[in-house]
Amino acid sequence: MATTLTLKSGTSWPDTWRRCLAAAPEAFRDDRVLNLWNASWQADGRPLPATSPVDGSPVAGPPRLDGATAHRAVRACLDQHRAWRHVPLEERRARVAATLDALAAHRELLALLLVWEIGKPWRLAQADVDRAVDGVRWYVDGIGPMLDGRAPLDGPVSNIASWNYPMSVLVHAMLVQALAGNAVIAKTPTDGGVACLTLACALAAREGVPVTLVSGSGNELSRALVRAPEIGCVSFVGGRDTGAAVATAVADLGKRHILEQEGLNTWGLWNHSDWDTFSAVVPKLFDYGKQRCTAYPRFVVQRALFDAFLAAYLPAVRTLTVGHPLAVERRDDPCPRLDFGPVINAAKAKELHDQIAEAVDRGAVPLYRGDPADARFLPGQDTSAYVQPVTLLGPPPSSPLHHAEPFGPVDTIVLVDTEAELLAAMNASNGALVATLSTDDRATYERLAPQIRAFKVGHGTARSRGDRDELFGGFGASWRGAFVGGGLLVRAVTRGPRGERLPGNFPDYRLMP
Repeated sequence: MATTLTLKSGTSWPDTWRRCLAAAPEAFRDDRVLNLWNASWQADGRPLPATSPVDGSPVAGPPRLDGATAHRAVRACLDQHRAWRHVPLEERRARVAATLDALAAHRELLALLLVWEIGKPWRLAQADVDRAVDGVRWYVDGIGPMLDGRAPLDGPVSNIASWNYPMSVLVHAMLVQALAGNAVIAKTPTDGGVACLTLACALAAREGVPVTLVSGSGNELSRALVRAPEIGCVSFVGGRDTGAAVATAVADLGKRHILEQEGLNTWGLWNHSDWDTFSAVVPKLFDYGKQRCTAYPRFVVQRALFDAFLAAYLPAVRTLTVGHPLAVERRDDPCPRLDFGPVINAAKAKELHDQIAEAVDRGAVPLYRGDPADARFLPGQDTSAYVQPVTLLGPPPSSPLHHAEPFGPVDTIVLVDTEAELLAAMNASNGALVATLSTDDRATYERLAPQIRAFKVGHGTARSRGDRDELFGGFGASWRGAFVGGGLLVRAVTRGPRGERLPGNFPDYRLMP
């Protein structure tokens, strides 16, 4: 007999909002968040309505600035930059360390905001906060040698990032950029995360870290945040369409840039027999509904292995748990351990459903569809942003699912008969961030892996963005500009010797680290 679920005690959006007002009253008003620029919180911009993907209920929307105000914010950020770059490293370390202590103290609230704003399950929301804090602590402890012979940039670093990892990608990058001697400015993602970022920036600003946080449309703010002469570097994380426009702008201006773009990350299986190991990893690949830049939505399978592949894959994918991230049997129970909750919004869910239907109509074979009846939902809740896991064999070439990252819980499988077909299918998107090849023969892996156009290629194991000293970048259209991770992130946002060539993928050269 099914149990009626209820919302975990103390986790409602009104409860969460009240905690924000208490934690950072300077940054939150009764009905809105504020923009942070010129070292003060500003009640400007036009707040847009927003809803939570979790249940469709209203949450705080971004207070969108116009282009003229954004230019004023950039000029004010330059003034902060010119002062901050002369602050001694030990003081910068102390201020950033104090910010990390404050973020850790508010870990639960930051994670709860991630649940409501972008639909992250509780354990993954906590992990996002932890990765930000722990990752920046690594830089606080070890940045000294990374800065030898280097100086801050001539202007602040402008950050434009997608909504899926506000803490472990965006806040992490901002704090390391500041630690290296730069003032930083960030645009809140349009699709979610504004309250989480507002709280994080409020805690940093209290410690005297020069952060600027503004909201607005990309078209309206790009002239200020990308093209303004005051900007010393542009750091972008997002899709290829928007990234291409940013890449064109920074190339025209000769501006320092870090542009992380999506790619179709693939997992190939060739002369493989360790199916127990593969089966164990399949559910982990669905974390956060594959809404991350290092997700694996495409399996390229040797035709002779297809029966063994299905015998390992299908039982694993049937174990996935989906639902409301805060729905529990009893109000004081711990949050459920879900693989994923909603996708980012109902529009994205509809897009995925439409793409799946179109692919099947044009010849793709549906191998698995999750049943909404098995999901964990509250009685009567809005479920329009939820997509159950789907697996399709042979997406047609005309389908976006054939060549692009779906950014949702949709797997596609392509069968191949030769090594040449394997490589062609694994390189379908002109570059990727990660890839994996499962094969029993190490020599086969060593021979084929260099021909896979991904920055990181695993041998039977998933690769990720990485933390601390692990480098990150992309091949082909998945990356433009300087590579990051470890000391490369510091090098990307500082000036070195005259004539220095940074490792990265630039218009006139490509240099691997």
